[in-house]
Amino acid sequence: MSEQVREHICLIARTVPAEWGITGHSTWSLRTLAEHLIARGVVVAVSREHLRRILRKGGVSWQTTTTWKASNDPHFIAKMQRVLELYDHPPADGRVICVDEFGPLNLMPRKGKRWRPAGSPARLRATYHRYCGVMHMIAALDLATGKLYYRIRRRKRWREFLSFLKTLRARWPGERLYVIMDNYSPHKHPQVRAWAAEHDVELVFLPTYGSWLNWIESEFAALRYYALNGTDHRTHEEQNTAIGGHVRWRNARAQPKTSFAASSPIRSWTSYPAKVA
Repeated sequence: MSEQVREHICLIARTVPAEWGITGHSTWSLRTLAEHLIARGVVVAVSREHLRRILRKGGVSWQTTTTWKASNDPHFIAKMQRVLELYDHPPADGRVICVDEFGPLNLMPRKGKRWRPAGSPARLRATYHRYCGVMHMIAALDLATGKLYYRIRRRKRWREFLSFLKTLRARWPGERLYVIMDNYSPHKHPQVRAWAAEHDVELVFLPTYGSWLNWIESEFAALRYYALNGTDHRTHEEQNTAIGGHVRWRNARAQPKTSFAASSPIRSWTSYPAKVA
């Protein structure tokens, strides 16, 4: 089989059946792809295993589709550059803090990964019931130390958010706080804005649909992976204890946060790209 035919096969594999007028299939299986290649005369015959090897060598792999919410913020670049500037060059007169909510924290079996004998995965109960309501975590990442601070509450209104800001203000008296956060409505409540203006706290809002610029998101991913995945807590007290144990463990090993997305294409953006997938 020539290299040109192999490239043609990889090209077709990166399409979807609907592009060829094939209904009833939203994606290729190796069987349907092989049948399509034979029907179009690309190959006379090809086994599924040989087709798998061709795709692997051509850099085509089986992947889960992802989603992307494009931003409609007309000031995206300016806001992004403001955040990156705070990350790269923290002001000498204060401290940069990333804040966000994590949750909702309900009680349910959560899939996870662990070391087990081959062919004998750990099992969790299956249930559709959700008892005891939900709780919400609000957390702050201090970039100067890399430490995480948090509170878990029944609600996540502006009152809870403002109370949390006050605890941050008390923790670092005499320093201006630059608080990076998304556009969740309680963050913009008039009383929150008024209090921040009076207490030397600058609220730095991310671009719309730009939560991925918040450095704390990576900490939430680690928290979910290590503290929650693979668990089946029956009470909120038990689950909150697990979260607290993980936060204490990571804070004992925390390092200052530097070099956010240092090699990312976002560093060269001068306008919001038409397609960011």
